[in-house]
Amino acid sequence: MSFLDYLISVDARAALMGRMMQKLGVDRQLKVVADHAAVTDRAVNRCRSCGHQDECSTWLDQHEQANDPPDYCRNRDLIARLQSVAGQR
Repeated sequence: MSFLDYLISVDARAALMGRMMQKLGVDRQLKVVADHAAVTDRAVNRCRSCGHQDECSTWLDQHEQANDPPDYCRNRDLIARLQSVAGQR
């Protein structure tokens, strides 16, 4: 994998993660958690190492809004914590 392919992969996964956070209503909470840059970086890395990119993209396209991410989402725990902070849980 070239460096450019790596950057494209990271960007695509970051976009999926951002869409997931928006669909679940926690995108604002992610931006204000302590050390949010490191938390976001780890979340993108979890997303990047997931093998469900196509499924995730389809899931996001099919859901206007949702309460929970799909079972395979590697950021489920983070999303649940952010929902708790936001008073959604």
